[in-house]
Amino acid sequence: MTPRRLKSLCMILLLCVSTAASAHRFHFGMTDISYNARTKSTEIVHTYTAHDIEALLLNLHGRQFDLSEPQDQAVLRKYLDSQFWLIGADGKRLPVKWIGMTIDAQSVTIYQELEQMPLSRTAVIHQGVLVDLLPEQVNTVNINEGGAVHSLTFMQRKLQQPAR
Repeated sequence: MTPRRLKSLCMILLLCVSTAASAHRFHFGMTDISYNARTKSTEIVHTYTAHDIEALLLNLHGRQFDLSEPQDQAVLRKYLDSQFWLIGADGKRLPVKWIGMTIDAQSVTIYQELEQMPLSRTAVIHQGVLVDLLPEQVNTVNINEGGAVHSLTFMQRKLQQPAR
């Protein structure tokens, strides 16, 4: 190989490595909360980057997880319950029920609900998912009340906020 070709190859490899290294610098999660008048329940949908969830579980438990397996989903469910919750006006946690999850190569989507409970019962939201692993994690919670949507931003220094 000529020195010119070697130099070109090294430049291409360096470009590829730097692109891959910068591909995932921003860590975020999205939670949508809305009331479903038909079911009379408040629906909660979380979406996280699959890579971040995989890294979290590996870091916490020292092994790879297959989130299509019910026993591995149970581990994620327990973690989510320890990092996300809703508090009522009386200061007590509301009974958030796990519905299920979907997974693809890019994201993990988790479904929960407050069964037979209006969104108006929620006074405070605690959202700390992934913040324990990734201090720069930013979680946005979108609250849809009667068509009016407002958003809250949660970070390491701000894990709990009033719902309104």
